[in-house]
Amino acid sequence: MAVICDRTKHHMVKRNRTYGERGGFVHALIIAGMTGWVFAASPVQAATRHLVAFGDSLSAGYLLAQPDAFPSVLEAALRKEGQDVEVANAAVSGDTTTAGLARIDWSIPDGTDGVLLELGANDMLRGIDPKVTKQALADMIERLQARKIRILLIGMKAAPSMGRAYVDAFEAIFPDLAKKYGLPFYPFFLDGIAMQPKLNLPDGMHPTPDGVRVIVANILPSVTAFLQNAK
Repeated sequence: MAVICDRTKHHMVKRNRTYGERGGFVHALIIAGMTGWVFAASPVQAATRHLVAFGDSLSAGYLLAQPDAFPSVLEAALRKEGQDVEVANAAVSGDTTTAGLARIDWSIPDGTDGVLLELGANDMLRGIDPKVTKQALADMIERLQARKIRILLIGMKAAPSMGRAYVDAFEAIFPDLAKKYGLPFYPFFLDGIAMQPKLNLPDGMHPTPDGVRVIVANILPSVTAFLQNAK
C-alpha cells in the first residue's frame, strides 16, 4: 500500500508543479501582451509512462538478480529505444490466475498506463479446469478496463503431457479473451526459449538471464506497439 500512496503523492506533486509552471507562463503572456515583448515557450516534457508486469515466477525473475528479471530488462530495452517508460515488477512466484485476481485491485496502482498480463502457467501445471482459468482472467481484464487501464494479454501454452483435450481448451483461453475484449495479444511468453536447456534454469521451466533477454527481444515489438497505440 505504501508504494501506491507514494506514487499517488508523486503524481499530486507533479500536477501541482505543472499547474504552477502553467500559472507562471500565463502570467508571463499577460505581461508580454501589455509590454509588447514576445517570449518563446519552453517545450513541454512528455510524462513517464508506467507499465506493470503482472504475472508469476516467469516474469518475476525466479532465482535471478533484480536487474536480470523480465521487468528490468524490458524497461532497459524500451529506454534504449528512446521510450520514457518505467516497468514495475508486480509478479509473484507461484501465482495462479485465481491468486492474481485476489490481489489485482491493490497490486496495480492508480496512474498505471498499461498492464502486461502474464498468468496461467501455474494453472496448467496444477491441472486447473481451463474454465476456472478463463473466468479469472476475464474478471481481471474487466476490472482493469473499468479503471481505464490498457492491457497487453500474454498467452501460455500447455505441456503435451496434459493430454490433447486439456491442451486445446487451455491454449484457446488467451486468443478467445483477446478477441472478446479487444486486447492486443502476444501468443506465448516463452517463445524462443521453451525446451532450450541453455536458456533455462536446471528446472527446465524458468529462464536464465540469457533466456530473459531472448524473451524481451521477441516481445519488444509488441510492447512498443502497445505503447504507441496508447497515446
